[in-house]
Amino acid sequence: MKQILQYLFNHQTLTKPEAKAIMIEIAQNKFNETEVSAFITVFMMRSITLPELQGFREALMDLAVKVDLGTHDLVDIVGTGGDGKNTFNISTLASFIVAGTGQKVAKQGNYGASSISGASNVLEELGYQFKTQAADLKNDLEKANICFLHAPYFHPALKTVAPLRKSLGLKTFFNLLGPIVNPAKPKFSMIGVYSLEIARLYQYLLQKNNEDFMLVHALDGYDEISLTGDTKIFNKNGEEIFSAEELGFRNVAPESIFGGNTKKDAADIFRNILQGNGSSEQNAVVLANAAKALQNTGKYTNYGASMAAAKESLESGKALHCLQLLVQN
Repeated sequence: MKQILQYLFNHQTLTKPEAKAIMIEIAQNKFNETEVSAFITVFMMRSITLPELQGFREALMDLAVKVDLGTHDLVDIVGTGGDGKNTFNISTLASFIVAGTGQKVAKQGNYGASSISGASNVLEELGYQFKTQAADLKNDLEKANICFLHAPYFHPALKTVAPLRKSLGLKTFFNLLGPIVNPAKPKFSMIGVYSLEIARLYQYLLQKNNEDFMLVHALDGYDEISLTGDTKIFNKNGEEIFSAEELGFRNVAPESIFGGNTKKDAADIFRNILQGNGSSEQNAVVLANAAKALQNTGKYTNYGASMAAAKESLESGKALHCLQLLVQN
């Protein structure tokens, strides 16, 4: 590792094979915590390159626990995190709304490393027990239209560096890897990113693999459709900027989508929204994200149709029922 670090400290970058090999060695615990900290710090001081991201991704997918859910007609809605905004769990809530429409969701998530409550935190707080077996996940998917993959159970490298990431409490390149290493390999992904630079990087990577993706970035820095300002949306056909009005809503104030100060706060907000007690601003943000994710599947004629399906899922209690079924299993 010392030679690698010296090489990187001299402003060099890794090739795809080099990045892949190093990630595999990190997963195999071949380096001590200080060495891994130094390695991670390099990528906090400069932007990650496309070959480096490709290499890290390939390593994680090669090492991942294989998951066969019997279908790839799945959606994942996920954010990089690291935007420092501390919103409530918007993408996870949107996942349940999508599931309530009948669309199968394979949601991957993790504990918050740079936020109070990640997807894993909030679901655990709500009573969900993480599953490790594909058969159990498949059962969840059949009963609740949604299954949840707690990332460290499926990615040895993520488990290895989890304590380090938590102690750092800052966004690292692992934030970038999480959204693109779902071992269920969903056909459709909606990924929220915290910067336009990262959006471009993802766009190159996902276009190269001919994947069905949608990237969302709020131009004021959120890694989701926040409705606090305009949102830039990328897919394999191009990119476009949408105002809150064009998405069917009014602008909301940042404080109206605050996620609380504790994991319990996050779980209470989550439950309230699915029970129909969310504020108009909370509902608007969740619905906009869910509707765009549904539109990305190509199963709706337009955004208006996908929005109608999302609203029906939330207002009828179907999204809540999906959560109840998931927690009961």
